[in-house]
Amino acid sequence: MIEQVDLTMVNWARATFALTAMYHWIFVPLTLGLSFICAFFESIYVKTGNEQWKKLTRFWMTLFGINFAIGVATGIILEFEFGTNWSNYSWMVGDIFGVPLAIEGIAAFFLEATFFAVMFFGWNRVSKRAHLFSTWMVAVGSNLSAVWILVANGWMQYPIGMKFNPDLARFEMVDFLAIATSPVAISHFVHVTSAAFLYASLFVVAVSSWYLLRKRHLQFAKRSLTVACTFGLLASLFVAFTGDEHAYHAANVQPMKLAAMEGLYDGEAPAGLVAAGLLNFSKKPGDEEDPFIFEVKIPMVLSLLANRDINSFVPGINDLVYGNTAENIMGVEEKMVRGKLAVAGLGDYKTAKKSGDQLAAGKALTLFEQNSDYLGYGYLDYAEQAVPYVPLIFYSFRVMVGLGTFFILLFMVYLYLLYKDQLEKQALLLKIGVSSFLLGLVAHEAGWIVTEVGRQPWAIQDLLPVTVARSNLDAGTVEVTFFMFLILFTALLIAELKIMAKQISIGPEGD
Repeated sequence: MIEQVDLTMVNWARATFALTAMYHWIFVPLTLGLSFICAFFESIYVKTGNEQWKKLTRFWMTLFGINFAIGVATGIILEFEFGTNWSNYSWMVGDIFGVPLAIEGIAAFFLEATFFAVMFFGWNRVSKRAHLFSTWMVAVGSNLSAVWILVANGWMQYPIGMKFNPDLARFEMVDFLAIATSPVAISHFVHVTSAAFLYASLFVVAVSSWYLLRKRHLQFAKRSLTVACTFGLLASLFVAFTGDEHAYHAANVQPMKLAAMEGLYDGEAPAGLVAAGLLNFSKKPGDEEDPFIFEVKIPMVLSLLANRDINSFVPGINDLVYGNTAENIMGVEEKMVRGKLAVAGLGDYKTAKKSGDQLAAGKALTLFEQNSDYLGYGYLDYAEQAVPYVPLIFYSFRVMVGLGTFFILLFMVYLYLLYKDQLEKQALLLKIGVSSFLLGLVAHEAGWIVTEVGRQPWAIQDLLPVTVARSNLDAGTVEVTFFMFLILFTALLIAELKIMAKQISIGPEGD
């Protein structure tokens, strides 16, 4: 028998994790991208010997250091929450999920921390090339940390390389290489890191544009913009390319997420991509209402993105929930039946083992293994529970894509005006440049929402719902921690903004 779940506790735990992750995501992409931008600036200094590039490097390195410190604080809390609010998750998948996080701490973070001190305090104490090497190692270490974190996250989206141990009720690793080289993990990493490079470039654009508006540090700002806009343009183009690959993998291993991204309820062949649309918020799976009040579609593009075939069938939410025999798609309803058989078989196996009935244990284990691929569905209460909140996914995806397109144009216009030496005369454009960093943050958070909320209700795709992954805590306890973290993270963010603003106000001339 499946126990009743306190959904209030689950929702507060989800809200707490989302709060921590979204605050953490304010700082992390800036750390990943700014570390490489600092390395580029210092490389130019070492190559040219021009002290202005050294001054420029030290200024941006100071801002990097401020952001790095706050990002570490939020990241540590995020990892602790797995043990506090999601202890069942930690028990059931800790053998797998913990390995890449351990590698991240032992290898990548230690590499980063080892050279961090040299990068900040080694000026005039070590040779130019030794200092440059340290700066590059910090950049590499920062992004290696992202590799292993995204390997762990990629496994949550596409669980492979493991088996379930029925005696311990735990998933155990059997193929580390498969997990580390998962196509979903790789596409996650390249998309997230290239987006981080774009985000950091927008930060440099925003600060430098502010200097140009104030008629301060003009040469400094133009030098910074030249490198940042070139880096940002390349990164933004790569973001678009990797986003396509990201959607392709989602279509193959998380088709419900893709259907939610497109507001697609009934599958199509060929399927068009919704370029713009207004959703019908009263639309529910299985009803007869139109999903859109209006929509603008690009014919056949979704089929091409999802399957690399313009005439292919792309399943919709109704196909995935209720099944589609013509397209050989098993619905959630049938998966729930098999999942409940897996849950029952597992329970009978443990009971038989405890009583010493080996024959009954063998039969129960066979029943479990025949249906173990659908284990997570056995904990769902109704089929529609497997559908994430479509409007949030649909609009977040379009915000992300729309802003990504805008950033490509912004970098191109900036580079053109820098080449013509006309940028400082474009006050309106510079104001847009100042605000672009906030737009970059919006795009990043929207992408996180698509990736993580689009996976709901799963903690581990198809295998472990969030209702099972929770800790056995009362809702009040988790609610209190939510507001504690909200106050703490907001205070940290305000502190960073004040320190950053003061340092930017002082400018590159300050010590």
